[in-house]
Amino acid sequence: MQRITGTRQHYPWGSTDGIPRVLGEEPTRTPLAEYWFGAHPKAPATLTGGMTLDAHLSQNPDQLGDSGRAEYGDVLPFLLKLLSARTALSIQAHPSRQQAEAGFARENAAGLATDAPNRNYRDDWPKPEAVVALTEFDALCGFRDPTRTQHLFAELGVDATELIVQPLTDGDGIARVFLGILDLGAEAADLIDHVVAAAKDRLDAGIEPGEFANFCDTAITTADDFPGDPGVLAALLLNRVRLNPGEGLALEAGNVHAYLRGTAIEIMSNSDNVLRGGLTTKHIDIDELARVVDFRHQDVDVVTWQPAGAGVWRFPAPFGEFALWRVSETALPAEPSPRIAVSLGEAALVSPDGPLTLGPGQAAFLSAGEPVTVRGEVIVASHGL
Repeated sequence: MQRITGTRQHYPWGSTDGIPRVLGEEPTRTPLAEYWFGAHPKAPATLTGGMTLDAHLSQNPDQLGDSGRAEYGDVLPFLLKLLSARTALSIQAHPSRQQAEAGFARENAAGLATDAPNRNYRDDWPKPEAVVALTEFDALCGFRDPTRTQHLFAELGVDATELIVQPLTDGDGIARVFLGILDLGAEAADLIDHVVAAAKDRLDAGIEPGEFANFCDTAITTADDFPGDPGVLAALLLNRVRLNPGEGLALEAGNVHAYLRGTAIEIMSNSDNVLRGGLTTKHIDIDELARVVDFRHQDVDVVTWQPAGAGVWRFPAPFGEFALWRVSETALPAEPSPRIAVSLGEAALVSPDGPLTLGPGQAAFLSAGEPVTVRGEVIVASHGL
């Protein structure tokens, strides 16, 4: 058992107070978007003494366990993060394993450096993910039923948009409309202005809270964050959801999503592969995004912690690379795979070698086969089951 320190990511969309509040620190002057606990080479956690977790595991691969090494090689297969958004994240989707392996090989063959700004695939891993809210957390997730989307645009009353979404209910309508909107480029600006003006008028008129009010708010907030971006219109095709603390989403590869506001725990496979379509100043590749997106409409399945034993709750995310647990005042038996434990308050992990105290936002790496007893409460990331 070893203490690890996360790595800070200062992306422009981050808040200045969300993650510092979890860490028990003062707000930052620059946005602090993510805090990574993992061994991804882009931003690995560090051990006491300064060695990075990925370097430590390369020297001590036995700590990954035989079963994990057999399935994933000498790599920690999951990445745990704190995330806090002040403005919208990009409209994005992530690849499956087959798509990631093919895309990574293709870009390597083209001679693109792995840190090139126009790179889509920075590794050959898939990227399913799950997010669990620590505060109220607003997100866009998956395509809304096309009939409902047409109704919402009709209720907004901007004639030009009703023509754009008319094909939604055709067989390939969602793909045609979504990709057509993203291809509008600068032509979208005037239309977005009309949509935002209509949305403000409707909200100012005092409409009831609900789906249409959320639809209007999505238009206004995304346009404030990214004026004139076609992603503002594309976002209106997606389900809007507000998560309360403890609620979350499990997102399979291909799910189009964008986080809007709030602070959360995020866990994913050990990947930084993101295909973006809008609401960003980063690299956008609409053609590649189209290859990975699941264009089926789907309702949002909000899930929460499920009891899994005395003092143990599991977040229901059906992925092999990772699982997420909440553990309080109980013994954690030895597992054949490694784990990372993060405290959101005051906690301690007691092993045969002695206790390790954890303050807010502090973390520990538990090697495969290591039993501990939890005092207080921690969030634990592990291999999936």
